[in-house]
Amino acid sequence: MNALRDLLTRQIAVDGPISLADYMQTCLLHPEHGYYATRDPFGAAGDFITAPEVSQMFGEVLGLCLAQSWIDQGRPDAYLAELGPGRGTLMRDVLRATAGVAGFPRKVVLVEASSHLRDVQAETLNGHDVEWVEHAAALPDGPILLLANEFFDALPIRQFIRATKGWSERRVGLHDTTLAFGLTEDTRVDALSHRLADTGVGDVVELCPSAAPIMTEIAARVSQGGAAIIIDYGDWRSLGDTFQALRSHKPVDPLATPGAADLTAHVDFEALSAAATSCNVSPMTPQGLLLERLGITTRAQALARNMTDDALETHIAAHRRLTHPDEMGTLFKAIALTPHDAPLPPGFDRASST
Repeated sequence: MNALRDLLTRQIAVDGPISLADYMQTCLLHPEHGYYATRDPFGAAGDFITAPEVSQMFGEVLGLCLAQSWIDQGRPDAYLAELGPGRGTLMRDVLRATAGVAGFPRKVVLVEASSHLRDVQAETLNGHDVEWVEHAAALPDGPILLLANEFFDALPIRQFIRATKGWSERRVGLHDTTLAFGLTEDTRVDALSHRLADTGVGDVVELCPSAAPIMTEIAARVSQGGAAIIIDYGDWRSLGDTFQALRSHKPVDPLATPGAADLTAHVDFEALSAAATSCNVSPMTPQGLLLERLGITTRAQALARNMTDDALETHIAAHRRLTHPDEMGTLFKAIALTPHDAPLPPGFDRASST
């Protein structure tokens, strides 16, 4: 029995097929049966492992990167923020790594819609000055030092398939009484007019309607001072079907068990960058290259001096997982935002990023 599948089936039977974005939104954030409302999905016992859960080094080097950017800008009166903070592990590591930086902000604002995850974050960050808001638009005004790791990949997307006379949108409907994908009639889609030159019939392009407004909100604050670092898996421009569902670390049918699997899609970094016009935006940089530039190998070597046996092997594997091209090193990308009159944060080299 799956309560959310039954709810969706009844809704579609009455109102007709829904967009993939509406399906994702319901599956992830339904207040009673949604994925993030009912479970802790992170770690070995969950459905996926994020970089902060792989190793403390990830948060440490990013925290020091933000600290250097803050110093380079004359130490503005900023606050720390994170979008989709998971268990709070990344922010905990940032706060620990920057504890010795005199005057570095300690006020934290977390953007989190799940009450369950807020409780987990409160426990992880016990003893720190933390405030929660539900949306990026609710972030306080003024200078900000923000991180977003694997946040944008979980935002609902719409999928369009190039047709002979325009685009068909993939929607979720019913085949008898079973959830199934279908397509709309061909139509013109103004938001995709610029993609006619680089796509052919049958190509899939994904749009994330909520990504640009969120980036605009972030950029409005960064333009007043501070920096933002966005890390996620994806590429410069959307092309191909990247919608996927994960359960217990394995791919599953995204329509089989609504609300019981994580739903994600690759991030379009071109679209994110285009929405941040009020800021200086870095080139897209592979995660592995960024972390190496920030000194993760030196940090790994320092930590390894006190490790032996299984702990050392796990540590070496974590470093490889975060940086190696065959693992997270090239699949995950990063961009950074700073005010127009400020330098980019360390590691975001405009000349040699790809």
